[in-house]
Amino acid sequence: MSHTTPEVTVRLATESPDRSYPIHIGRGLLSQGNVLRSLVGNRSVCLVTNVTVAPLFQSSILDALHDTGTTGRKVTVVELPDGEEHKTLASYERILTAALEDQHERSAVFIALGGGVIGDMTGFAAASFLRGADFIQVPTTLLSQVDSSVGGKTGVNHPMGKNLIGAFHQPIGVIIDTVTLETLPDREYAAGMAEVIKYGLIADANFFDYLIQHTEALLGRDEALVAEVIARCCAIKADVVKRDEREGGVRAILNFGHTFGHAIEKEQGFGVWLHGEAVAAGMSIAARISAGRGAISDDTVMTLTNFLHAFSLPTKAPDGMGMEAFMSAMQGDKKVQAGQIRYVLLESLGQAFVSSGLNESEIARNL
Repeated sequence: MSHTTPEVTVRLATESPDRSYPIHIGRGLLSQGNVLRSLVGNRSVCLVTNVTVAPLFQSSILDALHDTGTTGRKVTVVELPDGEEHKTLASYERILTAALEDQHERSAVFIALGGGVIGDMTGFAAASFLRGADFIQVPTTLLSQVDSSVGGKTGVNHPMGKNLIGAFHQPIGVIIDTVTLETLPDREYAAGMAEVIKYGLIADANFFDYLIQHTEALLGRDEALVAEVIARCCAIKADVVKRDEREGGVRAILNFGHTFGHAIEKEQGFGVWLHGEAVAAGMSIAARISAGRGAISDDTVMTLTNFLHAFSLPTKAPDGMGMEAFMSAMQGDKKVQAGQIRYVLLESLGQAFVSSGLNESEIARNL
């Protein structure tokens, strides 16, 4: 892989221009403002962010929106609490209420400035505002930049499970300013690396090897390398989403580690484990099961384990969380079909598939 960040475009099922959108990746994109203004045009805006991100980057967004020939642009700012525990119907309602009280029209553009929680909730609000408004993703965490900002999954959590309420609603553009990673705490950055390594495991063995070889540089947040890695992850996801926008088939492989991971998040309490931490443990469980079936080598599992440990990510189930808790949580997962829990496993390094054929003993010995 070179250190030149390619342009990434998500192209969906049809060739119609409104079925594709750009992913802009670069340093200083928010302070420059040109990309954001080109996507928004002359329309009014509902900007959604949280109390952590707002002091850091909100002014750049507002400066970009007002630095145009547009006079009297209506801009509503919704500032929410930070954290997965606030990814709720109540927060979703706050977004919609603010937009309705300010009398935005359907032509308004919603902007999600923050991590995956803000992106998911803002997208869901846009999907349902006056039966559908445009929105733009401005992800500020590594995890949201490589995963949740791309592909159109939006929604909120419910006490019975993660992301059980939502909609598929594609953004009109994604703006990834790598400057935002400079303010990201080490724990949040590490959590993003779980989703990064996932793409190598499920879709690109060479990318997996590349990440392993560059572990130290990734730990050091080498800017050019990280930008390139983000672009590769987005390209892989864009290709999968193009083939299966609504997760009727191949897109399900993106859930590698997530069936176990979502169960961990639910049982521990949303926000106790970061999403990427839960996915890291879930991927490790799925990798050990795959190795037990002879699909990948024990050496590959150890390589994955060492990579995750380098970022202080968990590779086992939480203490005290046994089979009964896992099975109960996973039965309520949104990926259950015909009463069967669906798991994503590896058939080889870089190749994944969906299986419902796991028995409890096979899971239990790999937790």
